[in-house]
Amino acid sequence: MPEPHQSTHHVSGGVRVILRIEGLALFVLGTGLYFATGAPWWLFIILLLAPDLSFLGYLAGPRIGAAAYNAAHSLIGPIALGAVGFYVATMPLLLSVAFAWLAHVGIDRALGFGLKYASGFSDTHLGRIGRSASAAQ
Repeated sequence: MPEPHQSTHHVSGGVRVILRIEGLALFVLGTGLYFATGAPWWLFIILLLAPDLSFLGYLAGPRIGAAAYNAAHSLIGPIALGAVGFYVATMPLLLSVAFAWLAHVGIDRALGFGLKYASGFSDTHLGRIGRSASAAQ
């Protein structure tokens, strides 16, 4: 069954605001936990931007692009990596990466960049983004 098109399935009103505030809370939490590890600030900047390399998946088309973007922007990855980092205490870098990744997902959600549908980059679980969203309003 094909994915629903975002124009008919979107989050709005108070629920959208709550989801964006949750994203901001994740960003603050991830950032705070990252700096609590003692890792350098310059590495935080690199790690914070790294998940956006998943945009390259769109070079192979919207379905692969959405899958790559969602893999890098879901909470599953940073939570799993953080769990491994806590379990393997000899690898503190895993925690630093997990916390920066969590911060990235959080700030994206706070800014309204949700997980993508295969119908196009502008179709997200938080609503349409970009010029197409402005034209639809």
